[in-house]
Amino acid sequence: DFRVADETLSLLRQMTAEGMLDELSPERVWRELSRALLSEHPQSFFELLRECAALAVVLPELEAQFGKPQPPRYHPEIDSGLHTLMALQAAAREKRSLAVRFAVLCHDFGKGTTPEEMLPSHRGHEQRGLPLVSAVCERLRVPKDCRALAELVCVWHLHSHRAAELRPETLLKVLQAADAFRRPAQLESFLQACQADAQGRTGFEDCDYPQVGIFRRALDAAATVDAAAIAKATPPAKIAEALRRARVQAIAASHTTRPS
Repeated sequence: DFRVADETLSLLRQMTAEGMLDELSPERVWRELSRALLSEHPQSFFELLRECAALAVVLPELEAQFGKPQPPRYHPEIDSGLHTLMALQAAAREKRSLAVRFAVLCHDFGKGTTPEEMLPSHRGHEQRGLPLVSAVCERLRVPKDCRALAELVCVWHLHSHRAAELRPETLLKVLQAADAFRRPAQLESFLQACQADAQGRTGFEDCDYPQVGIFRRALDAAATVDAAAIAKATPPAKIAEALRRARVQAIAASHTTRPS
């Protein structure tokens, strides 16, 4: 029930209008942003920034999402900016890491650039969002682990949502993009961010996310492939393709035998 006093809010608006936020160092902005992201109710921070017109200065990529409608069938909350704040709150509810919360914050930046004539569809927003996420990370000097996950989630989150429809080849492509064979924890963080995205919608706050199990099974299956044996029996120029085919076959087999 926290509420900023009217006189304080007026002062914040004045400070924003006078350009005082422009004097803040990137390190200071990131420090405050990361503290807010790790709070129990991070959405309140961004709502307050909007109230005093500061979000457009500090994070214009997020400000641009507000007012951008989405298809009601998938997003009953309609507004793209509101969805991001709801997804962020879903991540906070599950006490996710800073990297996961930052990825959730950035995952739909591309929706802020969707042409008006395309709305409420946001086709291609993942690829449009990637340079925006990268630019924010450069501007605020975001730590490497947060940047890597944010860029990964931005590009691949829709693939996660469609996991049950993906071919084994595409499941493997997502695993490779997440560097899951060397860093399985990265895949878990990716899936946590995607789950928050799915639950950050009106009426879907407590929905299950079976996609986590699909990707875990795919990784387990692909990891059974003996890469050393393939390398020993295959000409060097053909090792990568032979390993890819073997992993695809293993994933396909795991899908046909998975429990109902």
